[in-house]
Amino acid sequence: MAADTSKPFFPTTARTALVPSRGPASRASPEASYWRAFRSTELVSGSEFPVTDLTFAPASARATPTLAAAWSTSVHLFSGDPLEPLRKISVAGDLAFSPSFRSDGALLAAGDKKGVVRVFRADKAAAGALRTLRAHSAETRVVRYPVAGGDKLHLLTAGDDALLTYWDVPSETPVFTVPAAHRDYIRGGAASPVDHNLFATGSYDRTVKLWDARTGNTGASLSFSHGELVDSVLFLPSGGLLATAGGNVVKIWDVIGGGRLVHSVESHVKTVMALALGKMTNTAETRLLSAGIDGYVKCFDFGKLKLTHSIRHPQPLLSVACSPCGTVLVAGSAKGKIYMGKKKKKTMDEEEEESKGVSGDIDWVSPAPKKRVLRPSNYRYFFRGQNEKAKDGDFVIARPNKVKLAEHDKLLRKFRHKDALVSALVKKNTRSIVAVMEELVTRRKLVRSIVNLGTVELGLLLEFLFRNSTLPRYSRFLLGVTNKVVEMRAEDIRSDGKLRGYLRNHKRMIAEEIQIQHTLQGIQGMISPMLVLASR
Repeated sequence: MAADTSKPFFPTTARTALVPSRGPASRASPEASYWRAFRSTELVSGSEFPVTDLTFAPASARATPTLAAAWSTSVHLFSGDPLEPLRKISVAGDLAFSPSFRSDGALLAAGDKKGVVRVFRADKAAAGALRTLRAHSAETRVVRYPVAGGDKLHLLTAGDDALLTYWDVPSETPVFTVPAAHRDYIRGGAASPVDHNLFATGSYDRTVKLWDARTGNTGASLSFSHGELVDSVLFLPSGGLLATAGGNVVKIWDVIGGGRLVHSVESHVKTVMALALGKMTNTAETRLLSAGIDGYVKCFDFGKLKLTHSIRHPQPLLSVACSPCGTVLVAGSAKGKIYMGKKKKKTMDEEEEESKGVSGDIDWVSPAPKKRVLRPSNYRYFFRGQNEKAKDGDFVIARPNKVKLAEHDKLLRKFRHKDALVSALVKKNTRSIVAVMEELVTRRKLVRSIVNLGTVELGLLLEFLFRNSTLPRYSRFLLGVTNKVVEMRAEDIRSDGKLRGYLRNHKRMIAEEIQIQHTLQGIQGMISPMLVLASR
């Protein structure tokens, strides 16, 4: 039989089941897309020493980003676009902490494990330290140059000896010192971006203090409690808000309003170790960055008080920093690695497309899908309106809350009377046990339930009666139950030593209660005539 050639071998019309749907694709928010554009690479690796601190030189000091990283016994400098190793500053064989650039970027100060602070030239580190500042007796974890006002002469230091020192760097002498500025290690410090005299410190005594260099060592201008061990503090760009990190919580405080808590962020699951500010190049807005031992860098919009993005790293993080231009994001790990995120540069074609839009004769934007009308044949038709919120003036009918029943109540509903009594006895709640017994009396099932009790269950009942029969509230009812138990289960009680012990103790307690009642009646007989005479 010949094949029919009038029809094509393959069908030419598309099957509707294979046509892709026109539903809108889920897209990330613009801010999430911005942070995802940072291509992460390992800037440094291979050492087991933690990267404790990261800081960039001020924007006005260098044309390209310059990074200082406290790592092992040295402060490593990186510069260029992208960052490349520049030079290494050795801190006399001790662990280096808290590098800080001067406002013009010409000098770099860093502390060490023995409490010595050294000042170097950032461009000629091989020449050695220009100044050596000695006042601390323990690790100097906070070294901060003033940020505002162009102050190039002073430096703030603090450390594990709880000593706060404000230095005149050219003369290597302290302007003032504050012994016991905190009651524990000082691990966080920040300089105000609007006043070169103001500094903030955070300590393991869970407090944050604001200092004014003009008042000297007279004490802190402001003090408030973070509630956890404070590892980092940071002024926000306005200077009126201060961010503190302690535990897994980042808190924002209004220092102008006297240390009022503005907002609390609990986005990390482990301790937050460092805070930094990151500038977004597309909107010129600033975000608060936090790095934690959980390996995440969180981006927080402190203007809208909401978390906008999370960046995950494979190792615990101890430090984080973002370049002033906003194109480089770095994070230091506890295992000696520095992760660098570089903003991907857009090509000229992409920039033209963003500025002018996509041009051409064909419009590739798919038309908006028509809203499907629900009909009674559709399953969703019967659930429409369930997510609607009530408007003003609507009468709302609240759904009654589901009552959670106890185990003995469920057993009573199933007419398992003995099991209900045993369940109540196991819980050892006096009110529940008496309530179950009264319910069984109402149902005329208490006697049968007592007869059906096993030896262990009978022991629970006798123990309960021994402990509660003399309570005035339940004595009349429970003594009647006791008589019934002794009458019906006498043979079982005689054959078991433990049950005889419960009954013996019960008998002794009833005798003591009768003696107490006789004594009270005698006292009442003596007081009654006196009350009669007093009433006359």
